[in-house]
Amino acid sequence: MVDDAAHAGDETAAKKAAPGARRADARRNRARLLDAARALLAEQALAGSLEAVARRAGVGIGTLYRHFPTREALVEGLYRDELEVMLETGARLSASLPPDQALAQFLERSLDYMATKRGLGDSLRQVMQAQPELMHAAKASFPDIIARMVEQGVAAGLLRPDAEAEDIMQTLFGLYQAPAGPEWRRRAGRIIGLLVEGMRQRPAAAPG
Repeated sequence: MVDDAAHAGDETAAKKAAPGARRADARRNRARLLDAARALLAEQALAGSLEAVARRAGVGIGTLYRHFPTREALVEGLYRDELEVMLETGARLSASLPPDQALAQFLERSLDYMATKRGLGDSLRQVMQAQPELMHAAKASFPDIIARMVEQGVAAGLLRPDAEAEDIMQTLFGLYQAPAGPEWRRRAGRIIGLLVEGMRQRPAAAPG
């Protein structure tokens, strides 16, 4: 009953608003729904009802269904949003930080992205089977971002000449496949930190 009333309120407000305001309101509601889904995922509670997502976002269930008609649509939306954030993060870090620092921060953020993927589990696998272009987009973009950062770091003398992006990709793949557990994120961060430190160029020792 409460959800029905909230839905009716959403509909009434949407009809009264000007087109530009409705679009802005729709964007805000979509972002709130994705933030709510992300928070529930972090709490390992996304497997519950979609009503829980709407309640967390502070919107009616009708608003949720207009944006995400099914659980699969919500999972797809969350994954696409995470991927877009990662691509934007890579571009922003590359433009604002030295390559070695950009690489370290991008890989650290990548672990959060991986944690989201792991949390979506079978639901995401089903979505990717139905829409393989999602997987292809991630596979095409991530190696390019990392390779560019490594190349720039080597060229700037900040990373060792033998540093290779493929070593990083193999490490990320191994971390993604590692058993889940409360310590996964901390241990994964430590491994990535050690990897980047090992790739950094060290000043030549003073003679004598």
